[in-house]
Amino acid sequence: MGSATGNIRLLLRVEGLSILIGSIFLYYHLNFSWEIFAWFFLAPDLALVAYLYGPRFGALTYNLTHSYAGAIAILLIGLYTSNATCQIAGIIWFAHIGFDRTLGYGLKYFTGFKYTHLGNIGKIGESNA
Repeated sequence: MGSATGNIRLLLRVEGLSILIGSIFLYYHLNFSWEIFAWFFLAPDLALVAYLYGPRFGALTYNLTHSYAGAIAILLIGLYTSNATCQIAGIIWFAHIGFDRTLGYGLKYFTGFKYTHLGNIGKIGESNA
């Protein structure tokens, strides 16, 4: 299964960290509630429940909630309409994805949760070199 290794994997994780830091900076700069941030930061991980219906459905659901595309769309809607709720949701969503990518949790392959574009999670045979 193809996944990032070596310097490319490191660069992708540094990108995730950059997104996380940038999101936190933007959230701070816009003076939004940190209580809301704390409550909703892990909300995208609710998609993990979809794995109860099998690895294919779980991966599809996880990837939809851990792709930057959704976060960009919500944030742009919020900026265009001056809707603070959408702005908050988009920024928190970006922060969560950046956090996951920093830790090495990438988009999932249909073969199972442990198989990601950033390499395998845990000890499952292949190296994350």
